[in-house]
Formats: sequence, structure tokens, C-alpha cells
Amino acid sequence: MSDAPEVSALAINVNIPTELRWTDVRREEEFTLMTLNVRLLPDGRLAAKAYGRPTAGGRGAYVSFPVPDRPEIVDLVNTAAARAGQLWAANSGIDG
Repeated sequence: MSDAPEVSALAINVNIPTELRWTDVRREEEFTLMTLNVRLLPDGRLAAKAYGRPTAGGRGAYVSFPVPDRPEIVDLVNTAAARAGQLWAANSGIDG
């Protein structure tokens, strides 16, 4: 039996650069997608969902959207995951 703690989730939030943002429609309301939530799955693959704000303004609902299979978005996800790995590896521990 391993003494390693069981980590149930590894996730990061990534801001989508302005030039890579896109719009999508949910419940007849258009959203501009501005952030990605990227999760590391148990098998080592990445999964991502996009979140944003109503294009017309206001708060809107907190709903996820699929991430398009565009090379520049895939590159953003992969680069952000690699950067997150570097940051986690270089952590200086918890203050307490």
C-alpha cells in the first residue's frame, strides 16, 4: 500500500488571449468565451471546457462550452498545462 495521498483532481484556469476568443450560443444567448478550465485526467490526457460572459453584457449563467479543435487553441491548452506543471514542481510549500 502506498503512502502517497490520493489526488482526485488537477485543474487549471487559463485566460484565452483576446485574439483567440470565440463566441457560442446557449439558451438563445451569445457568449464570448474568455477562459478555459483544463483538467488532467487519470490516464494523463487533458480535458478542457470554455467559459465566458454574455456578449450583450450582464452576468449570465455559469455554463461550460466545448473547446473547438483549432490548432491554436490546442497549443494554448498544451502550453498552459506544461507551464502549470513547471509552477507546481517549483512550489515553495504551504505557509502555516
